[in-house]
Amino acid sequence: MVPCRYATACPAAGVVRIALDRSAHPVLVLDGNERAALAVTRALLRDGFPVSVVADRSWSLAGSARGARRWPLAVDPLREPRAYAAAVAGIAARSGISLVIPVTDASADALLGHRELLPPGVRLPFAKLDVYRAASDKVLVHEIASELGIGVAQSEVVARHGDAAPTDARLYPGVVKPHRSVVGVGERRKTGVRFVVDRADCERVLQQLAPDAFPVLVQGRVLGPGEGVFLARWQGRTLARFAHRRLREKPPAGGVSVFRESIALAPDLLAACETLLDRLDWEGVAMIEGKRDLATGRWCVMEINGRFWGSLQLAIDAGVDFPALLAHAVLGGAPEPIPAWRPGVRLRWEWGDVDHLLIRLRRSREYLSLPASAPTRLQAVLAFLTNRPGRDRLEVFRLGDPLPFVVETLQRLGLAR
Repeated sequence: MVPCRYATACPAAGVVRIALDRSAHPVLVLDGNERAALAVTRALLRDGFPVSVVADRSWSLAGSARGARRWPLAVDPLREPRAYAAAVAGIAARSGISLVIPVTDASADALLGHRELLPPGVRLPFAKLDVYRAASDKVLVHEIASELGIGVAQSEVVARHGDAAPTDARLYPGVVKPHRSVVGVGERRKTGVRFVVDRADCERVLQQLAPDAFPVLVQGRVLGPGEGVFLARWQGRTLARFAHRRLREKPPAGGVSVFRESIALAPDLLAACETLLDRLDWEGVAMIEGKRDLATGRWCVMEINGRFWGSLQLAIDAGVDFPALLAHAVLGGAPEPIPAWRPGVRLRWEWGDVDHLLIRLRRSREYLSLPASAPTRLQAVLAFLTNRPGRDRLEVFRLGDPLPFVVETLQRLGLAR
């Protein structure tokens, strides 16, 4: 039975709705030095949940948020997934935790793979491990999206290590994508996306990949802005929707967004993305990463990230509090209406945007694999200096909670770990 503090009448439905007692449900947020962890922590603290933060260092972004409790944990979830899960379970037991929220693929994979170690009653707001790994499989997502009629980039699958690179000229220049970002059995490790200019370059990259990185997707490059669709689902119900456009990334040709904007999105595209998650039997939050092809105007799905994403704070600032909505649903709170969001809100990751500018100034367009339409160095400087109060917001620095920005700055200067 979920502990509740009070009940409120719902006149329209003529029933009594149960309100969740947040104080009775402490939350444990993992990967505390991730910006997504900071956004989750701030959102849940603001909503009234007690929040503890696990990180691999004494001071972390989320661990330094006002009101958070810190738990250092040195175990690496990639190298020792079972030991990591056992350590998290121990912290959850000692702190009376109701909900554990991993923020990276590494910690999510470790916890889902050893879910049985968590104390009874502790909830993990994710799908089962096989569903999580299926959603993380770029090759499988590409196949399902194609079946559903959702836009996909020109692609070809290289099934095994040693197979030849595709000969289709439409794939070059392009990218080589291992089927998952975390691979391996037992000790896990990360893989990354690589740009290739031609078939010979693709052949070299394929030869460098480990066998368990396969199957690999070789994908023609889509020239256009990244547009993400974000959804939260629980027990077959959509809790929240959101969409944004990437304005600047690190590295500049495609990577982590450092400046982004909330956007309106066509209802049919939102519905298609929900259908995609339905096919996967998805539970929890998901970022469906896509790109808008400038040549055709078509939106193409790239991959699914089945966890809280780096730009989460933008969704919250635009009116969609994904962490609170998910926590309430998982812990048995009253159903909430799906919130609308405000288009045109922009969010800048301060130090990430500095990195973007420095990379643009230090490296040539050719070195960075930038298209001819990319801004010049001067345009990049002017864009960096442009700020519109009321529209443009800062991600880490907040007047009411400045310590995370101080911690990040000290880390950048090598003065804190």
